[in-house]
Amino acid sequence: MAPGVAARAVRVRFAPSPTGFLHLGGLRTALYNYIFARKHQGSFILRLEDTDQSRVVSAASQSIEDALEWAGLPPDESPRRGGPAAPYQQSLRCDLYKKYTDLLLEKGAAYHCFCTPQRLELLKKEALRRQQTPRYDNRCRHLNPKEVAEKVSQGVDYAVRFRLEEHSDPFCDLIHGWSRHEVASVEGDPVILKSDGFPTYHLANVVDDHLMEISHVLRGAEWLTSTSKHLLLYKAFGWEPPQFGHLPLLLNEDGSKLSKRQGHVFVEEFAQDGYLPDTLLDLMTHTGSGFAENRLGRTLKELIDEFDLSRVERHPALLDLKKLPEFNRVHLAQQIGDERLRQKLVAEVQASVEEDYGKQLPEREVLEKGYIEQVLLLRRGHISRLKDLVSASYAFLWTRPSVPSEKLQALSTEADQIGRVVIRLLEGPVTQRPEELGQQLRQLHKQISGTKYSSMMKLLRLSLSGLQDGPSVAEMMILLGPKETSIRIQGVLCSQPAP
Repeated sequence: MAPGVAARAVRVRFAPSPTGFLHLGGLRTALYNYIFARKHQGSFILRLEDTDQSRVVSAASQSIEDALEWAGLPPDESPRRGGPAAPYQQSLRCDLYKKYTDLLLEKGAAYHCFCTPQRLELLKKEALRRQQTPRYDNRCRHLNPKEVAEKVSQGVDYAVRFRLEEHSDPFCDLIHGWSRHEVASVEGDPVILKSDGFPTYHLANVVDDHLMEISHVLRGAEWLTSTSKHLLLYKAFGWEPPQFGHLPLLLNEDGSKLSKRQGHVFVEEFAQDGYLPDTLLDLMTHTGSGFAENRLGRTLKELIDEFDLSRVERHPALLDLKKLPEFNRVHLAQQIGDERLRQKLVAEVQASVEEDYGKQLPEREVLEKGYIEQVLLLRRGHISRLKDLVSASYAFLWTRPSVPSEKLQALSTEADQIGRVVIRLLEGPVTQRPEELGQQLRQLHKQISGTKYSSMMKLLRLSLSGLQDGPSVAEMMILLGPKETSIRIQGVLCSQPAP
């Protein structure tokens, strides 16, 4: 068994706050939890930490689970799927948090705090004035039971705070090694149950991880300093804690933190832009660690097979989003080469063509599976996204171009002769190899006097696509097929008046 993996069943969780769409940093945390679970035949759980109701965004819960499923990381247990530890939404588990808060109060490990928001704000301002770190002064820790009972009976609002112990025990993080943070000496006793009845993160995640039998907590490095506090809570309850591993942060290429405010960091945006799930997963692990080597083009299955938690490094991972098109080109080429996956791509292209060009299609044959499959195979490795095939650069695949005659005449006065020679070529067997057809066109050029080979190719490209750039003429002819190629050449070149 790999180092750091306990003998008990592996159960990991991804626990985002539904404050918006899933962003890349969250997806990366989910990915590492997912592949760790699959690597060790364990369970991957989605839990929504929505106890801060002021920040909850409507429909965010659904969109997070949708994004995970799109990325190929479906949870085994979740709000949508249910499971033995349901509900998986913290706002629906408040009775549990109250129960375990009362247990801590009975043990003397927690106490009622009646300090008003105004007093707490004054404490904060005074600390900042003295250039000190704001902290609660533990004033209510010293109230006797009679004082507490009187205030409660009078209906005074209160929160519940956890009594921090001095000298917290060291712990061995699976990524950062031995660590210890003397939280009691740098911060006041933390609130674990707010006056509105909702728990804070510190209590809720400890209670839920215990009740959901989480074996490993793999979360962002920003929570490393809070772990000693959480371990004190486990100790107060008398529970065995999970093993902790704090993943390095995912940063922008310039070293700045990924931020929801900067835009274009949400998974939904990348999906809408036509990027494949494997592309995002590959890029995020390519720039990270946890694998023997980084190589472009790894699938999720390969990531699972090659993952080794002991290889995850401490330093942050830099994400270069400029590499996305190249990564997507490679993954798209791999999917086109897989016959099963290619059929799904064909259906997607059919739907896109119908949506974008439905009323302009000269022939419905362009929607046929065989035609689109040939387009995919011939453009494999040339396109970065599937949606490129319905862009203006590839409109010639679906509609016949309109070509101004003056553009043709500027290239050659032999347009009619060029057109008829090429049409004769198409009347016989036509090779499906662009290189061979290119050689045949070069031989045909010898029959044309007064026109350079480059001008002849530009003329044919214009007549076939209306474009001055794009795939080679030979490849365009193969993509369109002899019938459509002849129609376009006949309609554009052979209609020109003789010189």
